[in-house]
Amino acid sequence: MLKLFGITNELSNVLQRKDLNIVIAMELVDDVKARLATTRESGWDNLFSDVQDFCVAKGIPVPNMDDEIPVRGRSRVEGRTVTNLHHYRAEIFYVAIDKICVEMDHRFSEESNIILNCFSCLDPKNSFSKFNVDKLARLADIYRVDFSDDDRGTIRDQLETYVLQVRRNASFSTCEDVQSLAMKMVQTEKHLVFPLVYKLIELALILSVSTASVERAFSAMKIIKSKLRNKINDVWFNDLMVCYTGREIFKSLNDIDIIRTFTAKKSQKGHLPRNFI
Repeated sequence: MLKLFGITNELSNVLQRKDLNIVIAMELVDDVKARLATTRESGWDNLFSDVQDFCVAKGIPVPNMDDEIPVRGRSRVEGRTVTNLHHYRAEIFYVAIDKICVEMDHRFSEESNIILNCFSCLDPKNSFSKFNVDKLARLADIYRVDFSDDDRGTIRDQLETYVLQVRRNASFSTCEDVQSLAMKMVQTEKHLVFPLVYKLIELALILSVSTASVERAFSAMKIIKSKLRNKINDVWFNDLMVCYTGREIFKSLNDIDIIRTFTAKKSQKGHLPRNFI
């Protein structure tokens, strides 16, 4: 498991960042899938050698891989046996890798990969070298709710004019990611000239919110609504969720100001002691 976690570690860290870089994430997804496939095909011998060295160093007996053992999960009366090699390699090694691959295919389905690849075309690095009008225009068809029929008819022309503008504008050469590109668009008022392109940039920026932040929210739900607090009402639960998920913002607030605001309300049922104010 340490070997497998080592393969997926960088991807997991990138996906958990709030300032998710789509281009880097997509490159890591492809690389991690390739490494997992290589490990499954030819990684057993190296892993088994490392395990043997570890067992010898720690004084742990290494089982003979040719010895037969009963099939796990079945009644021993049936008399079915497999070798240790089959058990450790096929029933543990392959299964662990396959489960990770299935989870990655589930999280990064073909549809998700198409969307992420399209959004990666907004990357401003190397003078917008990844810019692709066809892929970006396709996003307008995918997000049909956000783009009208007129928008989908004119977005190609706007994209072509936009890329000519930003490539000739020296101020955009300092942009390193979609976040800095959005800021530069506002600073130069290009977001008013190219509103459809800026809408694509906005969708790219909130994409990370719809993935990592949602998973953080579900994790917070398990912490807040425990077995001891399973009867908490929806309003109070929602307030606690807001405080927990936005705790970085709430940490910057002054406790005295919060107490004074609370006591100034007329709807509270109780009053805080005066020495708290």
